[in-house]
Amino acid sequence: MAEIVSLADGIAELVRDGDVVALEGFTHLIPMAAGREIIRQGRRELTLVRMTPDLVYDQLIGAGCARKLVFSWGGNPGVGSLHRFRDAVEHAWPRALELEEHSHAGMANRYVAGASGLPFAVLRGYSGTDLGAVTPTIRSVDCPFTGERLAAVAALNPDVTVVHAQRADRRGNVQLWGLLGVQKEAVLAARRSLVTVEEVVAELSPVPGAVVLPSWAVDRVAVVPGGAHPSYAQGYSERDNQWYQDWDAISRDRERFGEWLRDNVFADSGSLA
Repeated sequence: MAEIVSLADGIAELVRDGDVVALEGFTHLIPMAAGREIIRQGRRELTLVRMTPDLVYDQLIGAGCARKLVFSWGGNPGVGSLHRFRDAVEHAWPRALELEEHSHAGMANRYVAGASGLPFAVLRGYSGTDLGAVTPTIRSVDCPFTGERLAAVAALNPDVTVVHAQRADRRGNVQLWGLLGVQKEAVLAARRSLVTVEEVVAELSPVPGAVVLPSWAVDRVAVVPGGAHPSYAQGYSERDNQWYQDWDAISRDRERFGEWLRDNVFADSGSLA
């Protein structure tokens, strides 16, 4: 059964230097508070995995937590580039960043293979691109039934997956709904998992289209209201569009980014600024 802990304890127990770490969430339910806690605890040499790296990984990369990024798209949604990401790639600041790029479909299938206990996944994809030539986790295979040439991608099994959800019950069963990505698959594929939630309730009431992560699939649950800000948690909060726009200016300048870290990550563990 999943144990309910504080966010600080959950990160301290589950995320270790050198880990492969997936923080997943699509458009909403992005585990932003968990990302700040990883920075606060000074984790280093992480391989960060995410289908759509956005602000949470811009912050982790800028803080020097990452040595490698495995991804399929990166940007500040609706605004533009991730400037801390760009600085790491273009100028190795605060350190060089290794990249491993996939398509969305490739990343999703890697999680599915990992969750299924399979060594790889097969899909029609990557045709006409050079990703297979530069990405060691992409190969080609011949279908044993039709002879069709297909793409194969290695299974992805993160050391730890962190996601945000709307709620959990007291036994650690987690419920999330709305626009979802690969949270379920990323949790099931991981060796360890932490879910931050808006609240813990006595019993999970049915919600149309909701996904339930059973307690046995989750290691730790932490109650973090607003833990997805500036993204949103459907039914609990709205997207803070201004924050995304403000981040563009904050992240462009190394000194201003350092001030943001000092004032909003290290000085005040509860800040959502």
